[in-house]
Amino acid sequence: MISKAILGKKIGMTQIFTDKGEVVPVTLVQAGPCIVVQKKTVENDGYSAIKVGFEDVKERKLNKPLQGQFKKRQLPFKRYLKEFKLVDSDKYNVGDEIKVDVFQPGDRIDVTGISKGKGFAGAVKRWNFNRGPMSHGSMYHRRPGSGGATDPARVFKGTRRPGHMGARKVTVQNLEVVKVDPENNLMLIKGSVPGPRKALLFIKNTVKGGN
Repeated sequence: MISKAILGKKIGMTQIFTDKGEVVPVTLVQAGPCIVVQKKTVENDGYSAIKVGFEDVKERKLNKPLQGQFKKRQLPFKRYLKEFKLVDSDKYNVGDEIKVDVFQPGDRIDVTGISKGKGFAGAVKRWNFNRGPMSHGSMYHRRPGSGGATDPARVFKGTRRPGHMGARKVTVQNLEVVKVDPENNLMLIKGSVPGPRKALLFIKNTVKGGN
């Protein structure tokens, strides 16, 4: 179950030094603040959850149904909306803020985002196929090779072929929170996370143990 979560935006990667002088590669993320836009209850909706908004946006950038959600509750307009099914959703009310300090250094987290789009890619790049010789008269270089037997005469679903690479939902699990800066809404995460700069990220406590 998710006990804490937040939306953020990837700023980029850098490195920091520990007290022992060791280099730690980190991803800098602007995490929150997120505002609770809607509260769902078991009585009204059949389950308990909260809907949160992240990143200020001008009213004209939103369609009328989205504008209505914010105007109805007299809340500032937000670019992104996402539903959190938290263990303690009941303690939140509409208008409450979720800030980066819900996480602490040492916490283990899962980060979800949309990976970088690579466009159309061949099987060697997309699936790490071995290539053929590049010289000495070889006519076989970077083609995928055999697609299977002649019977049945079709390509099975899931067969590794050339195609669109990247731009998919990816989750990196069990990352470590290195540092949290509540004043600037910043979080430093050890290692890399999916997506290009300015990509939207969903950060939650890890499902693989820890906290």
